[in-house]
Amino acid sequence: MKKEEYRRRIIDDKIEEYLGIFGAVCIEGPKWCGKTWTSSFHSKSEIYLGDPEGNFQNRRLAELSPSVVLEGDIPRLIDEWQEVPALWDAVRHQVDQRTGKGQFILTGSATPIHKGILHSGAGRIARLRMRPMSLFESGYSDGRISLKKLCAGELKPVMTGEVDLKKIIEYILRGGWPAGVEMPVEQALYLPAEYLDAVLEDDIYRMDGIKRDTSKMRLLLRSLARNESTTVTNKSLKNDVKEVDQEDIDQETVAVYLDIFKRLFLLDNQPPFAARIRSSVRVKQAEKRHFCDPSLACALMKATPEKLLRDLETLGFLFESLCERDLKIYGESFGASLYHYQDYRNREIDAVLELKDGEWCAFEIKLGANQIDEAAANLLKIDREIEAEAGKRPRILCVICGLSNAAYRREDGVYVVPVTSLRE
Repeated sequence: MKKEEYRRRIIDDKIEEYLGIFGAVCIEGPKWCGKTWTSSFHSKSEIYLGDPEGNFQNRRLAELSPSVVLEGDIPRLIDEWQEVPALWDAVRHQVDQRTGKGQFILTGSATPIHKGILHSGAGRIARLRMRPMSLFESGYSDGRISLKKLCAGELKPVMTGEVDLKKIIEYILRGGWPAGVEMPVEQALYLPAEYLDAVLEDDIYRMDGIKRDTSKMRLLLRSLARNESTTVTNKSLKNDVKEVDQEDIDQETVAVYLDIFKRLFLLDNQPPFAARIRSSVRVKQAEKRHFCDPSLACALMKATPEKLLRDLETLGFLFESLCERDLKIYGESFGASLYHYQDYRNREIDAVLELKDGEWCAFEIKLGANQIDEAAANLLKIDREIEAEAGKRPRILCVICGLSNAAYRREDGVYVVPVTSLRE
């Protein structure tokens, strides 16, 4: 790659930090999200195990003599290391022998079966999760509002301009795939569909060499798409496949398939907020279901701009997924973790960011500006109830909106921020 043409990613600063702390850094994430380009930008030499040149000679060399492929200027990139799992131990051993920092960058688009991997790499190899591009990284957010500053209660009111609903739909359908950023949207829509085909027809088998029923896997993926941004159970997914697609699948198989999708980084679920924000309230321990990018759910449902305009409920769930993808990317850049809140008294908060100091911030996500009052009222109600029972109140309350034309703080103290003006 020509490094002067590299498009900055938010994870770049974290990679530089980790290279100064650990002997090796493993960058994991879904295929096509930009791991190789980003890793190449930070490396001084590289080897690509998926290169078909010479009948995959790089892979064969790594299988025969792992230490040989580790030779080169550092940081040395080893792309798709999971093709030869023994490389993990070879890297760990070299890190121990050389004792220097920032020696290797590994990339992986699948978590392999740990057969043959003898050591966890703890203390030597640090893991970083990379995701598809956020709106800011793609150039679709003007970046006027810093999430980090917002979480500290810092926001200068600003008019951000009108947002076209059709543009929001385009961002959801297009997704955060680097290859599609410069493409006309009509062409970019093919990428998530081809991505899913590649995963089902090739990557799943290559993980462990076991042939599986890819037709049932696709049906389960469709069910996940229909339940995007919900806390649906495995049992409900099974029933949904049977009711909608007229196929049966047992719960054990559902669990196995979900684990495979997770290991391929197809899924990026949002865990429940575990902090005791109210001592007398039991919090539901259900993850909110997400694909790594909302465009995958769109591809599985064969969504189009016209269909989404006619189905605003589905559009709302997909918009929530888009915002929570970006909140996760932005928040992790400064050490925050993304959760959701749902308790047995049916109180919900769409997104919770827990900061490194233990403070937390509450976010409601709404597509339309006409929903801001309702979302703010929900946040204020939960905040009052937490205060009444001497619980730990959120540092800020915020509504992230799709069609708001300004970022500001309301008279009741709730912030309003357009997602198309947000950055890390």
